Amino acid sequence: MRCFRQILLSAPVLLAVIMCGPARGAVSWKTILDQPSGWYGAEEAVRIAERVLAFQLPSGGWTKNIDLAADRSAEERAQLLRRAAEAGSTIDNGATTRELRFLARVYRAHPDERWAEAIRRGVDYLLQAQYPNGGWPQFYPLIGGYHDHITYNDDAMIRVLRLLRDVACGAPDFAFRGAEMRQRAAEAVERGVACILATQVVVDGEKTVWCAQHDAETLAPAPARKYEPISLSGVESVEIVRFLMELDDFSPAIVEAVEGAVAWFERTAIRGFRYEFVDAPGLPGGRDRVLVPDPEAGPLWARFYDIETQRPIFLGRDSVVHERLSEIEHERRVGYRWYSGAAAGLLARDLPRWRWRRTG
Repeated sequence: MRCFRQILLSAPVLLAVIMCGPARGAVSWKTILDQPSGWYGAEEAVRIAERVLAFQLPSGGWTKNIDLAADRSAEERAQLLRRAAEAGSTIDNGATTRELRFLARVYRAHPDERWAEAIRRGVDYLLQAQYPNGGWPQFYPLIGGYHDHITYNDDAMIRVLRLLRDVACGAPDFAFRGAEMRQRAAEAVERGVACILATQVVVDGEKTVWCAQHDAETLAPAPARKYEPISLSGVESVEIVRFLMELDDFSPAIVEAVEGAVAWFERTAIRGFRYEFVDAPGLPGGRDRVLVPDPEAGPLWARFYDIETQRPIFLGRDSVVHERLSEIEHERRVGYRWYSGAAAGLLARDLPRWRWRRTG
């Protein structure tokens, strides 16, 4: 496998974290990978690593939505361990990949074979969870329903591919892994890239972007929750394209996939609006989330686009498709991210760099 270039797309953020000195205050699980490099060898990091080991499931993965950085009583830990076992291992919401990256940093700063063994089991879990077609389900072992779909939603599969890429290339945090593990990770990444290319939606002969999830057998776009329909994703597709841009692979298939998606983002951009919360005294919580006219605002993209019309669509918990955000219930308007400007950075910064790398 051709190794992958470690492009520091988020380097300013990383450098800011490193340069600002020791972490201040209690560390949360959400920010566990944002600490200064020296912190991962400190007592607090080792203490958290012990909790991470305790919550690793027999499958080798971890469940989601448990703050492993928080101090808890023995009774609370026991309850959470039972909950984790019942929920099962997943890659959703950063689960498993976050634990593995954290343990790898702790091992690098404070070598302990227990960390190394947990990392091996976790990477094995990710490799075993991959479908033969290269995709990953949201949960493994499989639990049925939409969870079994190939899951791009919330960047789940892309986080897995980036971690396995780092294992395959012997990135600093994973340099201790052996040649066999690196080879297996490399092969998994190659299959994952093939899956991405195979699932890109083609409309009227033109490559567009991706659905948030695809059927594990047919590879066709697939629905998830009641308000997450078969569609083209203006959110998840951003990190898929960014990952393809990170590859040192400029084959015609990769170039066509990237350029097709870029063209789609350019023609579906929504201009002249901000997406924000506004005061709404007559509504629950006293606020609403709407598009506000603003000629100076940067471009936005809807979360979901109808595949045939290429127009934004919105669904409430009744699964009825609407053309306007205001037409779905208030609870869903304020409880879900319906627009994003993330593709703006992809087009303005990442695309020129990628084209420069490709053409020399």
